[in-house]
Amino acid sequence: MRRRRRPLYCHLELGHSRTGTGDTPRKGTILSTAATGSHVPTRTAARAVELTKVYGSGETEVRALDAVDVEIPRGRFTAVMGPSGSGKSTLMHCLAGLDTVTSGTVLVGDVDLTGLKDAQLTRLRRDKIGFIFQAFNLLPTLTALENITLPSDIAGRKPDAAWLDTVVEAVGLGDRLSHRPAELSGGQQQRVACARALASRPELIFGDEPTGNLDSRSGAEVLGFLRRSVDELGQTIVMVSHDPTAAAYADHVLFLQDGRIVDEMPEPTTDKVIERMKAFDGRQDG
Repeated sequence: MRRRRRPLYCHLELGHSRTGTGDTPRKGTILSTAATGSHVPTRTAARAVELTKVYGSGETEVRALDAVDVEIPRGRFTAVMGPSGSGKSTLMHCLAGLDTVTSGTVLVGDVDLTGLKDAQLTRLRRDKIGFIFQAFNLLPTLTALENITLPSDIAGRKPDAAWLDTVVEAVGLGDRLSHRPAELSGGQQQRVACARALASRPELIFGDEPTGNLDSRSGAEVLGFLRRSVDELGQTIVMVSHDPTAAAYADHVLFLQDGRIVDEMPEPTTDKVIERMKAFDGRQDG
């Protein structure tokens, strides 16, 4: 019998993170109470136990995830990195209920996804999870505001007006709400997509290369917003990325290789992530 590995726990103690190569400190999340010296326990937003995902069979079998144990803490920004084919997107898809698992357990909050039927998974994704993809996925005939509220409209729910105002202010698009996607820049369109993900107040947001189609300036704007949504709105974000600069906005980085979590890094910087990725490249070449 294989001995169960202890789950990697993406927990960052109260302190400062650095978004780039310099030494500018970044504020910790609002879930920590430094002023009083007390500490609010970090709850788990998502968890995987012995998560395995296999595609194909026999000679064509591909083990995309190999008995992965991981916990994602609530109110934190976690980045997932690794070489192409390492299992990053597969891990995100399984944690988000977008793909089924071959074996193991996946929980979002206290809900075990592996036992849910398709209709139940659809409701869970609609009510508890937000998504931001590399493609903006905005409807061209709708205004920015209509795109933001579309998930609530489809669900037949009236958006929380106060929360919607907070989200719109956070993304900085108050004067663009009546514009259609074609009238917005790439960065503005992705900020609309971010606001859409936040508008329903999900427990967890997954981002799959959310800045992959953006120039560096627009990408920095979107990443800055994601960072603020954690610090100021208490959001939980898991972001898959190839970009060390993007990963440096996170509180914690998980590194995948060959379907396994092989390392993790608290308080990442661009330089530290680059050096860690170089080590993986050397290990892969050796």
